This record gives sequence, C-alpha cells and structure tokens, in this order.
Amino acid sequence: MASVQLEPHTGSGRSQAVARKVLPAGCVIVSSPALATALLPQEKGKRCDTCYRILPLHRCTGCAAYWYCSTDCQTTQWQLHHKRICKRFAQYTSSVAFQALASHEKMDALLLSHLVAQFTDANDDRLTHVTCLLPGPAEISLPPLACSPRISDSLVKDLYSRFGNNNFVIHSHLSGVGHGVFPLASRLFNHSCLPNAAAKYRLSASNMPIMEVVALRDISPGEEICLPYLDPALLQTRQQIFRLTYGFECHCLSCLFVERVGRIPEPPPDERDRKDLARRLKQFMEATPHDGLTLSNDPASFPSDLLAIFHESFITYAAETFRNASHDGPYSTAFDWGESLGHLYRLIYPPNYPQIGMHLLELAKTYWNSIVAQHLDSGGEENEVKQHCRSHLKHAKENLQILGAEGDDDGPLIEIQTLETLLQDA
Repeated sequence: MASVQLEPHTGSGRSQAVARKVLPAGCVIVSSPALATALLPQEKGKRCDTCYRILPLHRCTGCAAYWYCSTDCQTTQWQLHHKRICKRFAQYTSSVAFQALASHEKMDALLLSHLVAQFTDANDDRLTHVTCLLPGPAEISLPPLACSPRISDSLVKDLYSRFGNNNFVIHSHLSGVGHGVFPLASRLFNHSCLPNAAAKYRLSASNMPIMEVVALRDISPGEEICLPYLDPALLQTRQQIFRLTYGFECHCLSCLFVERVGRIPEPPPDERDRKDLARRLKQFMEATPHDGLTLSNDPASFPSDLLAIFHESFITYAAETFRNASHDGPYSTAFDWGESLGHLYRLIYPPNYPQIGMHLLELAKTYWNSIVAQHLDSGGEENEVKQHCRSHLKHAKENLQILGAEGDDDGPLIEIQTLETLLQDA
C-alpha cells in the first residue's frame, strides 16, 4: 500500500485510490488475497476447488462435488468452509429453492455460502472487510445457503447486499473460471471504461487465487487508479448496468464521447454493406490512427458515417465472423474482419488493454495457419502473409508483456514464443 493512498472522491461520497509515486506500466500496484471463491460449473472437475490449477484431481468422498489437487488444498478448504457444507451439499443443490435460481444467482448463493461458513461470530475482523464496502442500489432477497449461519440473518443479508457490485470474475488468460470476493481491491479501486490498470490472477499450490492489480501505462503521482468493472465494449448498455448493479453513472472520457454522439445508429442489415462499413473503418484508421484516449479527447474528428461500428450488434458480428473464419476459413474473410476488429478495439479500449493483445495474437495465428493450411509457395503472397504475422505478433507481445503471465502456466506469452520460433525457422 506504500504506492497508493485513499482520498475523498470529488463530488461524491466515495473514496478514490491515487498513486503516491510514479507507477510504471507493468508494475503490480496491489496484491489482494481472496476472502472466498467459487468455481464456475463448467470448471468443476477440471480445476482444483482451492487453488484453481489444472492438475490431476481427487474428488471429495463426502459430497462428490468438490475436487482437489492435493491433500494440502483439501485441508485448506476443509478448514475454511467445506466441513460445514460437505454433508449438506447434495441436498442443497437439488433443493427446489436452489434450482429456482438463475445461473448467476446460483453462483452468488454458492459464493455467499463459502463466505458465511467461515464466520463463527459477529466479532470476526474479516466481516468488516466486506461490510465496509458500498451496498448495491437495489433491495435483494437472500438466497438459500449451503450451511447454517453462525451469524445473524441480518448480518448475512448485509453481506449479500454488497455481493452484486463487489464481486470479481476470476480469469485465466482472460477467460472466466470462477467468482471471488476480494475486499481490498473492492475498497480501493473505482471504475473507468478507459482504465489505467487491470486485474490478473496468480494461482499457486494450497492457496486461493490472488488478484494482482497491474498498471497498464505509466501512472503519475496524484492520478486516480481505476479498473474496468465490465467490458468497455458494452457501449450502449453499460450505463444501465452501472445504475442497476452499482448505483452510479460513469462520466469517463469514453462515456462522455458516447453521450456526445447520442444514439448510435443501427449497422446495415446487408452483409455486403457491413463489410463495406468495416472496410471504411480500416481506411480511416490507416489514414488517421486513433486509440480510445485520443478519440475520446477529439470526438469531432470521427466521421459520423462510421458511428454504426460502435453498435454492440456490429461488434459482436465482427468478432463472430472473424472467429468462425479464422477456424474454418475462408482466410481472406478472417484477415479482413480480423484487421477491422483490431482497429475497432483500438477505438474502444485504452492503449495496452489486454483484449487488444489477445486479438492481435489470434490474428497472427490466423495468418500463420493460412500458410500451413494453404501451403503457399515461397513467392510474394507468402512473404506478405509472414510480414503481417510478424507485425501482429510483435504488437501482441508488446501489449501482453505489460500485464505479464497470469492464470494457468501455459497461455498467450508461451504461444507467442512458439510462433516466434516457427517464424524464425520458416
């Protein structure tokens, strides 16, 4: 905490975390241990329920629903909460009350059960780590629990009132694997759609995941440190989510840009017209390159006839078209939409945002796969494809090295090394 201090947030009752000194890009600003976590259902049996690593697992013989990579991990979670849940778990998850919950409500119910099972009385200091967080704006009904609380129902409800707007998605290589309560990070960091920091997760033996907040760019002394609470690409729906889930409206540069734009027009329904829109975006960006920060500071420079690219349906269409073509072809379609999507990400996300790097890596892999799959000759076409591959790989590496290794041991930085070797040998 020597690098961060809390100060009152101007014009609101919230606090803000500001840098006390220069925080260079790539540095770990804060490490925040998890107070409670819960694996996503699709990760059950693949990852250890304690440390989240992918290893050979052994099933809990008591409930047959939790998996562990070692005796140490099993003992850690048993002492933490599982001994109060184990024998009741099958009956709990098959109950009418639990089955009636929506998927996200089931996750919250499991996470709340893991949290509440830890507390033996209301004097536990860890309780205040959660109750000091801001509650959500809406009154919510308490879900069924997998244990009998040893704290009052009113205190359990008080804890749960802070769940919706203070939980984090735990991810590995930017893919969600679980949910977690990280009180320190919740207390410190406000939201921005153009954040200067991002969270990653460190997995280690016998420990629950640890969140590390990393600077995406150099942060000056006195500058507020912000994280994204949701994907900044949700340009149309994010203000509604902020109001309903978090109880605030965002006024970052990105949101002010969207506000000045007004209603984002629907993209054209015809596939050829959408392709033309993507082509014109590429031409504009190659002639006058922008990123999320420069565009937000200079909205007048963006052509009004391109505004439909910011429609969420167009972003989804572009991502799906690229993904499908990059796997199944034709590669020419993957190249066109992949390049356009890269430009779009640079407009939406701030510099060094990891989603940009992940996309550039996927685009580089697509160029390489086209060489392998199509057996291009050693003429100009193959050389041009290799140049695109090297360029995107270089920029992907520059981007993703800032966040650094995170989650599982394999991942994008290892893939970059592999592809660099293949290109050297080609």
